[in-house]
Amino acid sequence: MERPIKVLVVRFSSIGDIVLTSPVVRCLKTQINAEVHFLTKQAFLPLVEHNPYIYKVWILEENCSGLISKLKKESFDYFIDLHKNIRSFRLAFSLGVSRLTYHKATFEKLMMVYFKINILPKTHVAERYLKAVKPLSIVNDGQGLDFFFPDKWQGSPKTAIDRPYICAVIGATHFTKRLPVENWIKFIQNTDQNVILIGGKTEEQAAFEISTHTGANVRNMVGKLTLLESAFMLNHADKVISNDTGMLHIAAALKKPLVSIWGGTLWQYGFWPYYPEGMDLNKSLEIKNLSCRPCSKFGRDDCPKKHFRCMKEIEIKL
Repeated sequence: MERPIKVLVVRFSSIGDIVLTSPVVRCLKTQINAEVHFLTKQAFLPLVEHNPYIYKVWILEENCSGLISKLKKESFDYFIDLHKNIRSFRLAFSLGVSRLTYHKATFEKLMMVYFKINILPKTHVAERYLKAVKPLSIVNDGQGLDFFFPDKWQGSPKTAIDRPYICAVIGATHFTKRLPVENWIKFIQNTDQNVILIGGKTEEQAAFEISTHTGANVRNMVGKLTLLESAFMLNHADKVISNDTGMLHIAAALKKPLVSIWGGTLWQYGFWPYYPEGMDLNKSLEIKNLSCRPCSKFGRDDCPKKHFRCMKEIEIKL
């Protein structure tokens, strides 16, 4: 009996990008019964360690020589490079394994940022990831993204919310991807629905300002939850409102209704909420026809025009 094809899927970071690799992992296992290994950073282990389609998770080490030695012993058939940077290329070269990768669209994004010429791919990044494994006879199964919790896990005491709520993801890595505090305050002051704020430690000050200027219908959970606990909150929300950040893609994987907010970047880069075929639970909010938008590929730490209209003019509408 022939052994199954053995593959190493590589995506070092970040939250959303790793979640977007889940259709590749699933299709490799379900369509050709591949033995799927996954390489990522320690911080993102919760995103993949409970995935039943993954045989083994490997953690990227500071000194790759020891890791390379271990990976060589696995005798992989394919190195599926879904990170596509110098480090992943060197790793593939060191292993001497056939490398499959995807179209990153860096040139197309730069043309959009600097010249406002739209030659962006019309396909989602998740579909471009899947195209990377097309040589292995993999096709898109149309089932969208996956996110898995530990077996029989029912959350923690911090996630025990016994009332309906909207989950507001107030953070993002870069300033130009974050809806201003004032906009969140205005929305919460004008809704009678319960709102749970979630985000990381860097959003604690913003969350404090929001909760200070709103009423009893808001609960501040920013900086208080693990990644899995945050995902659990998303899973039990009636609706999710999110900036362009990783939690948006977890919400889509959990098939939650979404309001996605787009400022200095574009959903057309290929990162809109990706649902199963025939399902679209997303409402995108953006200020169209701004000549300065987009202002970057990934987001910036300031508004180059100093007016920040792309975010300040957005009004949250459910």
